[in-house]
Amino acid sequence: MTAAPHRGTSEVGVEVEVEVDEPAGAQQGTGAPPVQEHEPSPLARALEAYLAHLTVERGLSVNTLAAYRRDLGRYVAFLDARGRAAPGDVAEADVEDYLLAVRTGADGRSPLSPASAARAVVAVRGWHRFWVRDGVTDDDAARAVRPPAQPRRLPKAIPVEQVEQLLDAAGLGEGPVPLRDRALLELLYATGARISEAVGLDVDDLDASPGRASVRLRGKGGKERVVPLGSFALDAVEAYLVRGRPALAAGGRGTPALFLNTRGARLSRQSAWAALRTAAGRAGLGDAAHLSPHTLRHSFATHLLAGGADVRVVQELLGHASVTTTQVYTLVTVDSLREVYQLSHPRAR
Repeated sequence: MTAAPHRGTSEVGVEVEVEVDEPAGAQQGTGAPPVQEHEPSPLARALEAYLAHLTVERGLSVNTLAAYRRDLGRYVAFLDARGRAAPGDVAEADVEDYLLAVRTGADGRSPLSPASAARAVVAVRGWHRFWVRDGVTDDDAARAVRPPAQPRRLPKAIPVEQVEQLLDAAGLGEGPVPLRDRALLELLYATGARISEAVGLDVDDLDASPGRASVRLRGKGGKERVVPLGSFALDAVEAYLVRGRPALAAGGRGTPALFLNTRGARLSRQSAWAALRTAAGRAGLGDAAHLSPHTLRHSFATHLLAGGADVRVVQELLGHASVTTTQVYTLVTVDSLREVYQLSHPRAR
C-alpha cells in the first residue's frame, strides 16, 4: 500500500495536506481509494467555536462573519506555520509578527492596507479576549498589540446639486427598472441607509402613513432603527410599488423583498451598485467611477449637519453605536464653513 499526498481544506479555509491511501488494486481500477483527512487542529476547532459565538451571541451579519473567517483563517495558517497548535501556545511575539506579516506579505499572501491590517488585528484581539473569558487561556497575548496607525480619511460626499442630477438620471427610461432605480437611490439618500440595509428591506418595512412615512432598517448586529422617509423618496417608492414592482414580481416566485431584480428575486448589492454607476454615467458626473452607494450615505450625513442637525440625531439616523464615528462628519462641515468664511468675510485673508 502506498500513500500519496493530497491537498485539502480545513474547516477555516486553511489549506492542509492529507494522505490518500492507495490499495494495491487501486491502479487496476478495483475501486476508489479511501480518503483520510487529518483531524482539525485545536486552533481550527477554537475558531469554529468563536465564529459560532459571534453568530449566536452577537448576531453579526453574514458579510461581517465572512470577514472574521477570512482574517482569522489567515491567522490560524500563520500560527500553524510557526508550530503553534493550540491557543495556549500563542505568545505576544506571534501576534506582533502576524501584524508585520499582513502588512508586508511575509506570510506568502497579499499585503494588506493599513485599514485592512487594522481590521485583521482587531479580529485577532477579539478572539484572544474571548479565549480568556472562556477560560481557554489564562493570559491575553494580544492585549498589548495595537492596530497600525492610519491617516484619518474624511468621508466623501457630493454636493446637493450632484445628488439631484444623480436621482433624476436614475429615473430616465421606460419600464419598471428606472422606477426601481429612482426609488432605490432616493431611499438611500433620504435615509442614509447602508446598501445592505436597503436591499434587505421588505415591503412590510415601509410605513407610508401621511406625515409619518418611515422605513425600518436592520443594521449591524441585527439592530433595528426607524428612519423618516421624505416626500420625494416616498413619492418615488410609491410610484415603483404601483407601476414597477408588480411587473418585476411577475417573473419570480413571490418574495416580500421591496426591491426586486428582473427575475423577480431580491435585488443584490452588486446590482444596486450597478444601478448607481449607470445613473452617475447618465448624469455626466466626472467622478462617477468613484461613486458608490456609501457616497449617498456620506452625503446624507454631511448635508444634515450642514443644515444644522444635531450630531447625536445624525448618529441615531445612521445607526452608529458611538457618536465618535459620527463626529468625523463634523470635520467636513467645519471645512466647508471655513471655506465660505474665507471667501465671504472682507477681512478673512
